[in-house]
Amino acid sequence: MALAQEEYRKQEKMNGVIYDMSPSANFRHGIVNGNIYHIIKNGLKNSLCLVFIENLDFKYHPEENDDYVVPDIMIICDRKQLKGGCYSGVPKFIVETLSPSTGLRDKKEKKDAYEKAGVEEYWIVSPQGSVEIYYLEDGKYVLVSNYILQNDKEEEHYNGEDVISLRAFPHIRMELREIFEGID
Repeated sequence: MALAQEEYRKQEKMNGVIYDMSPSANFRHGIVNGNIYHIIKNGLKNSLCLVFIENLDFKYHPEENDDYVVPDIMIICDRKQLKGGCYSGVPKFIVETLSPSTGLRDKKEKKDAYEKAGVEEYWIVSPQGSVEIYYLEDGKYVLVSNYILQNDKEEEHYNGEDVISLRAFPHIRMELREIFEGID
């Protein structure tokens, strides 16, 4: 008699509550994350910093509890804080790409947790074509940019070629349209 193989389930734990992240978000979510990850990975060549996509737990308050989240994209530079599948330092940059099941938590609880942890830059990306960019200023997040993709060159407010760069890594630059390439 064969044993049933246990199904992989991605989870996060916030404020002591475990959230099931399965099933995965739709394919657009993955495409957007892949686009951003690829650009950042190329920009971090020959750097001590690393970029992770949906595969590293971030223990955002390890001195207080064992809560953790799995950011869609995260740049870390303090490799001493990597242990197994977890990071307990302060990431330089985090992206959360919205999905129907996590959108509210990404905009509230996770944003508050990242702010309190000291993450310098936080992006909230919607696969429908928007990017909100927050910078940490005096311990609080400030919305510094809010893009809604207008990718039709015939339209008055075309912005597909607007360039966004990362605050801590200004050499890492991407056009707005590159973030959403291939989602149609």
